[in-house]
Amino acid sequence: MSAVQLAYEQLKAYEGRSTSDACEGKDLVNEPMIRHWCEAVGDTNPAYQGPDAIAPPTMLQAWTMGGLSGHTDRSGAYDELSGLLDSAGYTSIVATDCEQEYLRPLRPGDRITFDAVIESVSERKTTKLGTGYFITTRMDIRADGEPAGTHRFRVLKYAPAVRRPEAAGRTPETAEAAARTPETAEAAARIPETAERPQASQQSQTPQRQQTPQQPQAPAQPRARRPRPVINRDNAGFWEGVSGHRLLIQRCTGCRTLRFPWLPGCNTCGSAEWETVEASGAGTVFSYVVMHHPPFPAFTVSEHVANTPRPQANAPRPHAGAPGPDPDAPGPEPDAPTPYAVGLIELAEGVRIVSNVIGVPYDKVRIGMPVRLEFLRVDEELELPVFRSAEGGEA
Repeated sequence: MSAVQLAYEQLKAYEGRSTSDACEGKDLVNEPMIRHWCEAVGDTNPAYQGPDAIAPPTMLQAWTMGGLSGHTDRSGAYDELSGLLDSAGYTSIVATDCEQEYLRPLRPGDRITFDAVIESVSERKTTKLGTGYFITTRMDIRADGEPAGTHRFRVLKYAPAVRRPEAAGRTPETAEAAARTPETAEAAARIPETAERPQASQQSQTPQRQQTPQQPQAPAQPRARRPRPVINRDNAGFWEGVSGHRLLIQRCTGCRTLRFPWLPGCNTCGSAEWETVEASGAGTVFSYVVMHHPPFPAFTVSEHVANTPRPQANAPRPHAGAPGPDPDAPGPEPDAPTPYAVGLIELAEGVRIVSNVIGVPYDKVRIGMPVRLEFLRVDEELELPVFRSAEGGEA
């Protein structure tokens, strides 16, 4: 269905309406959750340990989460607004950003309460994804009744932009029709049927042989594209390196600690000054998961199985750093979803990166397996660092 423009006053009426009122966190602030969080993100700051430990400020939202069972004291205002936009054709949603303000440290034993409101609804905006409305919710968080922080979360409810068909999928007839303007079409309609019309090609001037009627072919569907990475001022240098086939790691100029992913400051000494080191490309699989479901169209067999080496008679072995086989080469059905391996790769420099493991069947990936960096072009705009199995001389 086509999206319709809603009266802005109708949407603005939701501003200030409560989405949750006087909710209580399911757990007190506690040491086990703090420890698990710090271990997961690799944060060794001593402020989060010992008898006077505080919780990392970025855990602010964690204490408000409802888990799988959720919270039962939520109002229906947000669902009502979302349903209104759905009915008008704005059926897709994407989170765009969040903003947190920390007012006091949280300590083990603090009891968390919070409430949330729809803070703002934007006027209709047109983005690259499509046309829609930005909705911002604000959560006010208290610890034992004292203001502790504010969490704002913004989403875009939108109608996806209509993609133009790929030019490669056009036939000569459709290309000629697309190029014809109303004026030329009208002029062509005035040419008598007995008049000689210009021929499109020499082939059309030759006598036509009787041919067996063919079934009409379905138009080629454009291939689903990988999600675009979010590039900001903190990680732009990393993606500039990728575009030049360099995997760059940050290094603190104060304590010389390497860090990855990129961050604006050092976790070890707090310094905001840093430089970059280029990774050698060698690494091992520290851990991995095999993705089975959901089968995203952009992550199909043509990109994962087609990059697995296929035995070919008299074919030379690829040299180190050589790009993978052509994703469009003959092989399994290109749109058939398949499991694929996502690895946590420990680089030779000691930091870790999440990426795809290629060059080996997903069920042959194992912890400790040596891998080698490659850069895989997944479409005309996007290139990503991936890691190919280095066993058996395949990397």
